[in-house]
Amino acid sequence: MAAALTAMLTFAVTALTIGLATGVQAAALSSAPSASASASTTGFGCVHPLQAGQARCFGVMKAHRTASGRMSPFTTGSPTTMGFVPSDLRSAYKLGGTSGSGRTVAIVDAMDDPNAESDLAAYRSAYGLPSCTTANGCFRKVNQSGQASPLPSGDYGWAEEISLDLDMVSATCPGCHILLVEANSANVPDLMTAEDTAATTSGVVSVSNSWGGSEDNTITSVDSHFNHPGVAITASSGDSGYGVSWPASSPYVTAVGGTSLSKASNSRGWTETAWSGAGSGCSAYEAKPSWQHDSGCARRAVADVSAVADPNTGVAVYDTYNSCGGGSLCDTELQLGLAQGADGWVEVGGTSVSSPIIASVYALAGNTAQVVDGSYPYGHTSALNDVTSGSNGFCGGSYLCTAGPGYDGPTGLGTPNGTGAF
Repeated sequence: MAAALTAMLTFAVTALTIGLATGVQAAALSSAPSASASASTTGFGCVHPLQAGQARCFGVMKAHRTASGRMSPFTTGSPTTMGFVPSDLRSAYKLGGTSGSGRTVAIVDAMDDPNAESDLAAYRSAYGLPSCTTANGCFRKVNQSGQASPLPSGDYGWAEEISLDLDMVSATCPGCHILLVEANSANVPDLMTAEDTAATTSGVVSVSNSWGGSEDNTITSVDSHFNHPGVAITASSGDSGYGVSWPASSPYVTAVGGTSLSKASNSRGWTETAWSGAGSGCSAYEAKPSWQHDSGCARRAVADVSAVADPNTGVAVYDTYNSCGGGSLCDTELQLGLAQGADGWVEVGGTSVSSPIIASVYALAGNTAQVVDGSYPYGHTSALNDVTSGSNGFCGGSYLCTAGPGYDGPTGLGTPNGTGAF
């Protein structure tokens, strides 16, 4: 019996998974590959669609070593041990002295996170950020139609994504209000309804989308849902390395790639390279925007800009929505893959980190009245950190997968150096 139990637990650890993906098809999204495999990371539950044509999120958890020596993404940490914190991000991207006071950043995700507001409060309290609650008017959670109820069903995987998005807006733009719009499902019609609700809500200046899927020939027919002049819309480029995801390839969005971020002894105090998991490439369907001038791609090139995304140089996130109720036994069940969700502080990455960061920098800049598509950073490259090394895959040495001076696929034009490029 003992041997059988040991075998069962070994199998559970080997097959470690987290979260539940929603099982709804989306006509505009073909089946997308899962996040880049790594012995020390695992994708959020919502990165593994159960059906083809379903949107997936772009979040990745870093594994930490447990007391028994096992590597697990569910090791309970603290606000100071689980990745970069708000002061790190604001230092790395020279965002000190700006707060975005009163401007609203919207987050579009699928399904409900019942603990969204309480987890957000814990994150902000841990880092001394101002309170952001429903009661004080800073935080709102609505369904895809903009109403407070009914909300979608809860989902452990999407809750991880929601916690990440809310925490990154808080870290980057602590004075911003936050609107969380929860689509009924991960299918495109529902997400597009949520997108329109987010972008047309009074006070919203930017919208972040940390989800997507592979391109197909239907994407151009729904691009109009991202066409909201005066509102900056960002989209994650993906976590599977070289290859294009939609809606990042839509010309109406700022496509956000990813970097590995490290502290350094240089004048900036930080250094960045292209993250190996960041999505990039040349769209198969989207026309070349007039504001892109790279010569190796006849259509829309991805990405436009970037920010930290490598889970091995990840950020701290607080999430407690899980299927096991919390506590040490729950943590063990999560480590063994016998439960879903998270139970406190975790370290995460993926371009699900970089998209809300960039949406929040747009809010800090306060220039979104001038934003009509993804073009604004192309006219303000001096206010970006050019990332010149690193690669996300093999494409014959092309700039579409290899970072270098100027524009490249994995990191776009670079990362924020203040707010001047936004």
